Amino acid sequence: MGDRLLAGGTAAEDGKSVLATTAIVMKKADIVEKQEQDREEWQKHGVGGVVESVDAGTETIQIFTGTLAAGKLTIHVSQNTIIRRYAPDSVKFDDAKPGALDQIKTGDQLRARGTRSAEGSELAADEIVSGSFRNVAGTVIATDQGNSSVTVMDLATKRPVTLKITTDSQMHKLPPMMAQRIAMRLKGITSSGPGGGAAGGSPRGANADGPSQGNGPERRAGGPPDFQQMLSRMPTVTLADLQKGDALMIVATEGSANSPSTAIILLSGVEPILTAAPSQAGTILSPWNLSAGGVAGAMGDTP
Repeated sequence: MGDRLLAGGTAAEDGKSVLATTAIVMKKADIVEKQEQDREEWQKHGVGGVVESVDAGTETIQIFTGTLAAGKLTIHVSQNTIIRRYAPDSVKFDDAKPGALDQIKTGDQLRARGTRSAEGSELAADEIVSGSFRNVAGTVIATDQGNSSVTVMDLATKRPVTLKITTDSQMHKLPPMMAQRIAMRLKGITSSGPGGGAAGGSPRGANADGPSQGNGPERRAGGPPDFQQMLSRMPTVTLADLQKGDALMIVATEGSANSPSTAIILLSGVEPILTAAPSQAGTILSPWNLSAGGVAGAMGDTP
């Protein structure tokens, strides 16, 4: 159990068995060792963020990382760069499929590893994995324990959205005092216009230099708080804890016709934030962390 098997041969008519002529087996221990090596490689040489632009002519991608002083990184793609695309219903690296540069678009989440330039603003990519994910902000209409799902009235579209909850879904609650502080800060940014963070726009434009000093919430300098650094410290919640009318902010898989969107990050206790900055609510959790130890699919398969 747990070994990986690749078998080739003749499939039965019912599709439930194969008369194998060849079989390749990788032992479970070897798989774990390889995953650990890959994880260390991505941690040492990997970067991640939200795609700002893609230039097919120069084969470059610009992402907002939320960590660099300017918050921007230019990724160079070559013929040798391995490009993968996350499946629409999964954030597991093993489920990612071979992709191409023209599949990557503005707003995608992207993770890359390679060689960073001396000044740190560019990266020659050896490998890239990207995907389209949904940002949903709204209030709970209903929960379904039997189907492990939550239905939310989307603040942006004014339509109900049903999202699947799995064991990999990261579910947390924002403490009331912290929610109020964040809401006050976001309200100030929104009302201050371009000088304070692009009124009515995404918070991604703000500079990012890591956590602030003191007892306040970690924040991107001159911009809204960095939820990625706060998330692990927040109390966890379950589907049973969610009540009708609760305000939520969610990052979810894109989903498909045969598979509903799956919640990657679900944050409750955000009513003050949705009230203070409704136009920013849909993107405030981005860029979320695709790396090991991060918030999405971090156990095992994700780079």
